[in-house]
Amino acid sequence: MSDKTIEKIAAFAVTISKLSVIIYLGFVELFKIGKLLREKLGDYFDELRLSKEWAGEAYAVLKKRLAEQKVAGGIEN
Repeated sequence: MSDKTIEKIAAFAVTISKLSVIIYLGFVELFKIGKLLREKLGDYFDELRLSKEWAGEAYAVLKKRLAEQKVAGGIEN
């Protein structure tokens, strides 16, 4: 093979290597960002989950009270 062909192959290999490193580092950064978001927003989502549970429990109690009132004759449909 001629020197020009070898140079082109070597340049292509170096380019592919650089591209691979850039892609790898990009994925590493994405995973770091994801981990950081989970840490920072974890408390928020825990609070949101707890407030949804509380709302569900409050709705169940309200529904039960309305059913009891209906049976007692307090509310008519």
